[in-house]
Amino acid sequence: MKNTAYQDDFFRYECYNGKLVAMSPRPSIDHSRVVGNIYRLLYGFFRDRSCEAFSDGIDVHFDEKTWVVPDGMVVCRHDFIKRDGIYGPPDLIVEVLSPGTAKNDKGVKKEIYESFGVAEYWIVDINNRSVDVNCLQDGRYVLEEVCSIYPEYLLKKMSEQEKEKAKDEFYSRRFPELKVSLKDVFEDVVFC
Repeated sequence: MKNTAYQDDFFRYECYNGKLVAMSPRPSIDHSRVVGNIYRLLYGFFRDRSCEAFSDGIDVHFDEKTWVVPDGMVVCRHDFIKRDGIYGPPDLIVEVLSPGTAKNDKGVKKEIYESFGVAEYWIVDINNRSVDVNCLQDGRYVLEEVCSIYPEYLLKKMSEQEKEKAKDEFYSRRFPELKVSLKDVFEDVVFC
């Protein structure tokens, strides 16, 4: 078995503990927009720093039986960065949910990232306009924050206290100076 996430021109695969798993078909326009928006945010923040941001399409090799292709990531260990992918756990991984991948992103991939020591894992949900921020504590992920953009009709029904709790931005726990606005994450996404 070739140790790469892309197996041929049409089908794409990842490998979870020796088991090949087909990735979802090509992403939607909004999925690509969100991935691009997140990459721009991460690239802009890390451009003059010691860590490096990567977008979709880069293989992450955790071991010989487990490799994935996250939608985005930040790697601070430059010895992990090779010509054909990342060999070791990134410091931050971002997955943007798709109908065909949501179960894996919230389940087995989250478990993989947790077990290999990825410090922070964001799960981005386009349909709910939200980001779950999971942080590694004592070897387990803890859901630190859920940020959402609320539709106008819901905001009108909220009290001032509820509106204050309705966060649409957050700070990374791994990189505390990194502030993320959901307006930037979901820029140009068409919501019905």
